[in-house]
Amino acid sequence: MNQSPLQTALSRAMIRWSLTKSTQLADSPSSTIFKVEQNGRNFAVLKLLKPAAAQEERRGGRLMNWYGGEGAATVFDIHGDTIFMEWLDGGTLGDAVRAGHDDQSTTALCSVVGGLHRARAEPLEDMLPLRERFQPLFDTDVRAWPHTARDMYARAAGIALKLFDRPTAQIPLHGDLHHDNIMSSDRGWLAIDPKGLLGDPCYELANAFINPLGAEDTVKDPRRIAAMADMVAERLGYSRKRVLGWASAHAALSACWTLEAGEAIIWQLTMLPLLLSAYDQA
Repeated sequence: MNQSPLQTALSRAMIRWSLTKSTQLADSPSSTIFKVEQNGRNFAVLKLLKPAAAQEERRGGRLMNWYGGEGAATVFDIHGDTIFMEWLDGGTLGDAVRAGHDDQSTTALCSVVGGLHRARAEPLEDMLPLRERFQPLFDTDVRAWPHTARDMYARAAGIALKLFDRPTAQIPLHGDLHHDNIMSSDRGWLAIDPKGLLGDPCYELANAFINPLGAEDTVKDPRRIAAMADMVAERLGYSRKRVLGWASAHAALSACWTLEAGEAIIWQLTMLPLLLSAYDQA
């Protein structure tokens, strides 16, 4: 009986890394993920990439490998379109926020970013420039936005252009660092699923300002926005104004992606005026 391409790729990976058992955990547009065993004792993860997202996923895999386990799950090996990596068996930082521990979660976020942004001896090439990541924001037809929100779109796009015109250090970025992309482990909180970008370190926590899902009352509290910006500035030494500027710009970019997918931007339109207000007051 002929195997499917997925089964063939899985079989080859099991042989290559001497794995003994596999259990499918998830199947997304970008990859199929398996929990695997080594000698019946140690667990690990196989991430089999799909063609449509292979380039982005490979870039993220190279970034994870470059992190070397500091602030992120360890990548053991990459072969073709298969990533062999550390198994994390804890919950996410999003779970902690939804359980009422948002302040502690922000502390953990800053700790993770500190590990990710630590200087490494070897340079990393072929990451996607942050400016290219933001191109959908600048290409969007403002008429796609609700009439009453077009001024916010214009303001956020203007802030993004201003930030790009005044660049700071350009470093490898996770690029999608929200609470549910950070998992608990016996090594502490670790990031997963990076996009692999190159840009301003102040952008790294932008997505966290509109996350996690399921904790909307906490996330939309202006006091939470201010407290998160304060902590990022204090613990990481990043410009509070730039952090809030990137958070505003990212919320607008997120809205553009959502509109392109034909979906409503109710959540982004809830957060964007709050973030713009915080930016103005910074």
